[in-house]
Amino acid sequence: MMYRMYIIAGMSNMTLPKDPVMLLSLINTKLRDYNSSLDDFCKENNLNEDEIKKKLEMIDYHYNEDRNQFV
Repeated sequence: MMYRMYIIAGMSNMTLPKDPVMLLSLINTKLRDYNSSLDDFCKENNLNEDEIKKKLEMIDYHYNEDRNQFV
């Protein structure tokens, strides 16, 4: 399952993919197309930034603020 997004009363809640490679693709796409930073993305979707970073570190990807993506 890729992801589901719910919007209720102006708040969004996203279920992220469990697979780190799918997560990487989703996050980098969202950062590129919709969000100015990882912090912005996490706040908008009510997600824990540290958990995302840890999961992507498992496949040796780290957030680069200058590029606004995981590399």
